[in-house]
Amino acid sequence: MSDQQRPMRADAQRNRASVMRAAADAFAIDGLSVPVHEIARRAGVGTGTVSRHFPSKESLYAAVLLDRMAELSAEADALAAEHDAGAAFLALFARLIHEGTAHRGLAEALAGSGFDIEAAATAADCNVSDRLRRLLERAQRDGTIDPDVTFAAVKALMAGCLAYDGPDPDRVIDVVSRGLRVG
Repeated sequence: MSDQQRPMRADAQRNRASVMRAAADAFAIDGLSVPVHEIARRAGVGTGTVSRHFPSKESLYAAVLLDRMAELSAEADALAAEHDAGAAFLALFARLIHEGTAHRGLAEALAGSGFDIEAAATAADCNVSDRLRRLLERAQRDGTIDPDVTFAAVKALMAGCLAYDGPDPDRVIDVVSRGLRVG
């Protein structure tokens, strides 16, 4: 059995989880320029431990972002199961804007490094964009979201909401959401 196939020891799993939490917090609070040694310090491990799990800072960015996308995918699936398509779509739309505001730098850094987040998310079955697209299509079939709204338009509206720098982003999200609804 190779190292790639062997399950991680319990202490290695704890260390990796601690590094992931510390990195997510550090990136959200201090931005992407936070040094790896600072992430290691916050995680209570050495920089060698960080490097064993994540050979580059980009791989750490990617792991944090994919972990967050997995959580958002599970949230999207729960919304789809618990609510009608229109309510689920609008809830996910708002959630993704809030998430994008909190973690914008991560996605931008990965895009700038040539990392294909969509491909990685699809491979990990956590492509949130696909879930949003499917909810949009369901909500349009159900007659709750304007059938003329394209997914490209939804992405542009999200970008506009993310660009808003005012005191109440929920107000902008609400205005956009009302515009997406039928009637």
